[in-house]
Amino acid sequence: MRESEPSTETKVEAAEAAALDLANVSDDDRSAALRAVADAIEDAADEILDANETDVAAAEEKLAAGDYTQSFVDRLTLDAAKVESIAEMVRSVADQRDPLGETLEARRLDEALELYKVGVPIGVVATVFESRPDALVQIAALALKSGNAVILKGGSEATHSNRVLYELIRDATDEMPDGWAQLIEAREDVDTLLGMDESVDLVMPRGSSAFVQYVQDNTKIPVLGHTEGVCHVYVDRDADLDTAADVALDAKVQYPAVCNAVETLLVHASVADEFLPDVLARYDDAGVELRGDDRTREIAADADVDVTPAREADWTQEYGDLVLAVKVVDSLDDAVAHVNANGSKHTESILTDDADRAGDFMRRVDAASVFHNASTRFADGYRYGLGAEVGISTGKIHARGPVGLDGLTTYKYYLEGDGQLVASYAGENPKPFLHEEFDGEWVPGHLSDS
Repeated sequence: MRESEPSTETKVEAAEAAALDLANVSDDDRSAALRAVADAIEDAADEILDANETDVAAAEEKLAAGDYTQSFVDRLTLDAAKVESIAEMVRSVADQRDPLGETLEARRLDEALELYKVGVPIGVVATVFESRPDALVQIAALALKSGNAVILKGGSEATHSNRVLYELIRDATDEMPDGWAQLIEAREDVDTLLGMDESVDLVMPRGSSAFVQYVQDNTKIPVLGHTEGVCHVYVDRDADLDTAADVALDAKVQYPAVCNAVETLLVHASVADEFLPDVLARYDDAGVELRGDDRTREIAADADVDVTPAREADWTQEYGDLVLAVKVVDSLDDAVAHVNANGSKHTESILTDDADRAGDFMRRVDAASVFHNASTRFADGYRYGLGAEVGISTGKIHARGPVGLDGLTTYKYYLEGDGQLVASYAGENPKPFLHEEFDGEWVPGHLSDS
């Protein structure tokens, strides 16, 4: 904690107070504040890059010492194009529809007795993340747009980058409720934060599987996140093999350090002899280390491509790097069974021109996102049109897949009446409920004429 910095408890309490006010700030004002953040990021690009250069230089020393991986350093590194994309992401969030005050359901219980289910913020959300400074901006932007106060805790490896970005966000949103965004920095602050379950409504960890598991094991706060990104691409017997090769390559090589990159390639036995030699050679040319089962290695040997024997652990491994496990399967059933047994419920893809087989795979695979003829790399909040994401959720409660604005909201029930009594609907001759759904928007103190 920097000298004169408030304690973590004080920061969380300030965020809790700000959340009550922020929930009632208009969408126009919240969106204008986000556009001011985007402008501030662009104007301070040099300052951001200088701070990031300091973090990267320290990380590269640890890389040389064997403490960090190259993929970890890659996630930390910003450049001018990345800074511009961060600013555009913030504008994209500002342009999203307002999730607050939206009537999700309207039901007439009786004449002049109407029930509305209306979207509201969650309250105070906290994020604990490693390595990627752009995550700080993504989560802060989504929190503001959805009317939530936010506690931001980045990894020490990105201290300088995070501090500059946070201060830019804070200064650009000075017309928002004071304390809506808070930055905590010390490692010991994490445990303090995780213990404040009466003040923090949701925690969203982003980082390694071990890190996310630590958060889940050490808090009573609901946790939204995923522990691993073990994603598969399955090349079916009816796939267009040229297209399949391009998609499979993109899913690994385009950016291997992220959780939606493919880690295991499954290939139907009937097309393996034709498909694998070319795609394995392309992976090899791209610097991908290949690990395969016996049938894959036999085909690879004939094609003069080096594939090391896959260990059992390789089928459940999130490499986050230019490493890929490859397996030949005898049927679509075998592919589904392998994915469900070894995947992490993140993102899976089938490549086939048979719509029925695609539908069979997509319905039977248990994952937050399942694709047909598309790279797993599309599993991303920005690409889904959500503006950005606070992370990927592999759980099934509250939110699933890339979590955008809707995942940061909950709802309230508002009942509009005209002096009705429960006693009228009970007893020997109870008045019946209508329970009629209707199209209507909640307007405070006003009964719909519809």
